[in-house]
Amino acid sequence: MNLDTYLYDPVDCLKAKVTDFDVRPTTIQHVRDFVEKWHYSGNINGLRISYVFGLYYKHELIGAMLYGSLGMANTWKRYGQSESDVIELRRLCCIDDTPKCTESYFIGKTLRWLKKNTEHKIIVSYADAHYNHTGIIYRATNFKYEGLTAKGRVIDYNGRMYHDKCIRTKYKGKLKPFAQRVKDALETGEAKYITTPGKHIFTFKLRRFHIYLTHQVSLISHS
Repeated sequence: MNLDTYLYDPVDCLKAKVTDFDVRPTTIQHVRDFVEKWHYSGNINGLRISYVFGLYYKHELIGAMLYGSLGMANTWKRYGQSESDVIELRRLCCIDDTPKCTESYFIGKTLRWLKKNTEHKIIVSYADAHYNHTGIIYRATNFKYEGLTAKGRVIDYNGRMYHDKCIRTKYKGKLKPFAQRVKDALETGEAKYITTPGKHIFTFKLRRFHIYLTHQVSLISHS
């Protein structure tokens, strides 16, 4: 796929209705280049992805969304009884020339698919304050605002930002090649650490889950 040129008329796409777009599951291989071009982070390295969705117009990819394991260890304990209860919306991006409400339509379609086809109970996602993101799209799709995370630290390498855990990823006891390259770059000064502000946390309940009911029963039994 040549991502530097449109394979369709962008003006035509902008004038389309969101209901003209098709949302369907796909593979990470199909959307990798697209995400690396259109997502502000520019990368998907280190992500553990479980579900991949494409947004299509006239059979051409115009958006991508990735869900997977939580990026922050043990975060699931805040929201579910087991790690499998909770998944994270890890990446969402669309081309620039799309009509209003495209992202919220895209998210809504994937949430309905996940509710129908999986047993997950809650979605967690983050809006990155470092890039002045406030989560407008999540609010528009009825996500609940949960507050801010603590300040973080990322690695600036070749103009892209990476979570600092990327230098600890291993395979068979050895650092993966990319992890080694970033680690070496930190030592030579080609890469550097940057402190970032907290991220805005948003959650969406796919279905009721018993953690709250159990807590309420416990309170009643001890009152």
